[in-house]
Formats: sequence, structure tokens, C-alpha cells
Amino acid sequence: MRPRQTAFLFDLDGTLVDSVYQHVLAWHEALEAESIPLSVWRIHRKIGMSGGLFTNMLLRETGLELDAERAERLQRLHAESYGRRSAEIRPLPGARALLDYLTEAGIPWAIATSGRIATAKRTLDTLGVDPDRVPVITRDLVKYAKPDPDLFLAAADRLGVAIEDSCVVGDSVWDMLAAQRARALGVGLLSGGYGEAELERAGAYRVYEDPAAMLRHIDEVGGRR
Repeated sequence: MRPRQTAFLFDLDGTLVDSVYQHVLAWHEALEAESIPLSVWRIHRKIGMSGGLFTNMLLRETGLELDAERAERLQRLHAESYGRRSAEIRPLPGARALLDYLTEAGIPWAIATSGRIATAKRTLDTLGVDPDRVPVITRDLVKYAKPDPDLFLAAADRLGVAIEDSCVVGDSVWDMLAAQRARALGVGLLSGGYGEAELERAGAYRVYEDPAAMLRHIDEVGGRR
């Protein structure tokens, strides 16, 4: 019987690159431009979910009515503000080394992000990932983003692996919830600002500080050569 090969499906922001707070501030700036008051910490708690759910959250948190035109304008303002901050973004400690290890070991991996390609492209460039050579699933390619499982299911399909043999690596509760719904194992990282207990409650079976810590313990999550 052939051994089952573990695959790794990575979130992007806060998991491989240190960009969560740039996204938070970009959303805050976009909301301020539309005269929508919302505390920065409340925005942070929703980073990683789909844009549609983010809009629903705005309705609950502010009691405002958002028509399609205003929602689209917010998305554009966020993308522009994030673009101005993109030069600040760096890979998280150990991110490149972790991806290099998996590649050299012949262990399949892909990236699945709730961001659209317009914002994700700059981040991927910072990380040194070429979407023409590495499977990258963005919000543009699926019907629903996290906490729905579509992104990770599409990433596993692109790799040609079973989702049940995959580990979803993410920094938010939305990643872990999506992993559970996809029937994959979830590995949480603290590098996006969520706490260990929060990630474990959402389904993470291992939690590490950042990609460097995960690489040091790669044997615990099925990453043997």
C-alpha cells in the first residue's frame, strides 16, 4: 500500500507574511474615508474572513446600511491604502525556510488566501512565490471565502491531493473553522494576533509561534522527508 503524503495548505497574511496590521490599518483608513466609525481592534478580529462577511459584520457593528456601490468603494479604498503600505511588509521569521524545506523534501504545498489577487500579488512577490509555479488560490477563484472551506478544497484539488491528507496552516480562527469544514487538520500560528486558546477552540490541533517554530517541529505535523 502506498504511504499517504501529507500536504500543507497555507493562509498568507499573518501566516507567511507579517501583513495583518497593514490590512487592519488599510480597512480603518477606508472606513474613515466613508465616515464609518469602527475601532481598530474590532477590525482586527475580522481579518481573514471573506469580504462579504466583513460587510455583514459592518452592518452588525455599526447599524449602517451598505449598498453594493458603497461596499465596492470600500474594497477599492482598502486595496489602495494597503498598496501604499505594501513596502512595509516582510516575510515572517522562517517562512521562506519552511517553504524551501517542503519543496526540497518533495512535500506538496499551496497557498489559499481570502485576499484578491490585486492585493495578494505584492505580498507573494515579497515572499518570493511565483503563482505560475506554485498553486495559489485567491478569493477571485472561489464562490465563498473563509470560514467556508472553498479556498482550501480548491488548493488541495490543484495539488491533486486528498483534503483529508492535508494540513491547513493559518493564523486566525477563520482559517481553523474553514479547515474543520473542509475535513483537514488545522495548525495555528500566533503571528496574526489570535491567542493559542482561541485557535485551539476553533480546531487547531497544534499551535506554534510562527513559521520558524513550525519548521522546528515539522515532524509533529507530518512533514517528514
